[in-house]
Amino acid sequence: MSNIVVTGTSSGFGRLIVETLAKDGHTVFAGMRESARRNAKAAKEIQTLGGKGRVHVVDIDITDDQSVQTAIDAIARETGGAIDVLVNNAGRFSAGVQEAYSIEEVKSLFETNVFGPLRVNRAVLPHMRKRRAGLIISTSSIVGRFSLPCLGVYSATKFALEALAEAQRNELKGLGIDVAVLEPGAFPTEVSNNGLYPADAERANAYGPVAQMPQQMGESLGELFASPMSPKPQEVADAVKQLLDMPPGQRPARLVVDALTGDPIRMLNTAHDTHRQALMTAFGMA
Repeated sequence: MSNIVVTGTSSGFGRLIVETLAKDGHTVFAGMRESARRNAKAAKEIQTLGGKGRVHVVDIDITDDQSVQTAIDAIARETGGAIDVLVNNAGRFSAGVQEAYSIEEVKSLFETNVFGPLRVNRAVLPHMRKRRAGLIISTSSIVGRFSLPCLGVYSATKFALEALAEAQRNELKGLGIDVAVLEPGAFPTEVSNNGLYPADAERANAYGPVAQMPQQMGESLGELFASPMSPKPQEVADAVKQLLDMPPGQRPARLVVDALTGDPIRMLNTAHDTHRQALMTAFGMA
C-alpha cells in the first residue's frame, strides 16, 4: 500500500479521491487550508474515511511557500521519506470576459492553478528522487486542451499545467517517477460556487450577449446535472485509482474523464503525442 498526498480535499473531487484511496487500503494525507477553522467540519469528517488511521489531515496552503514546505516536511517525517504518490487536485475555476479581469485577479488564479502544483512538486520530488520511485497526478481539464469564450483565463492556467507536466514526464522518467494528467469534463461539484469571476462589470457589460455566456453555460450544465445522464464525480476518483493500479512506466501521459464530450480530446491527445514525438526526434531528444 502507498503513502499518498492529495491537495484540495475539503470537498469535491479531492474528498472523493481521499475516500476512494483510503478504502483501497492506502494511507492518505489529505491537504486542505484552515483545517482547524473554516474547514474544521470537513477535516473532522474526512478523518473517518477508509477506516481508523487511514486518513491524516494536513494543513496546507498551496499558494504559500512556507506552508507547503512545512506540510511536506511533516509528512516526510511521518513516512520516513516514503511519499509514493502526489495528487495535485487543489485548484480554482474561473469564467468571464478576459478584459474584465484585473491583472491581479489573473495572477491570483495562476498562483493557485499553476504555481501551487509547482510548489508542491518541488517539495515532494526530493523524496521521490531519493527512492527513485513515485507518481505525480495533476488535475487539469478538457479545457486544458482547447479554449472557449469566457474561459480563456481559466484555460490558460490549465494549458500551463499541462505543459509543465508534459515536459516533466520526460525529465523524471529515467528516475523511476511517473507523471500523469487527469482531464475531467464538467461534473456537478462545488467548483463554480468558489470560482473567481472578474469584478469589472462595466467592461464585461460592453460585450453584450457574450458576457452572458458563463451564465448560459451554467444553466445548460444545470440541466445536464439534473438529468439521468449526469456524470458522477466519483468517476474522477476512480480514474486516480486506475492510474495508481497501473504498472509503473506504463501509465498514460493524459487520462480523459468525460464520457459525454471526451472523444474529441482523446483524438487530439493521440495526434498530439505522435507529432510531439516527431518534434523530440528532430531536436535530438528521442
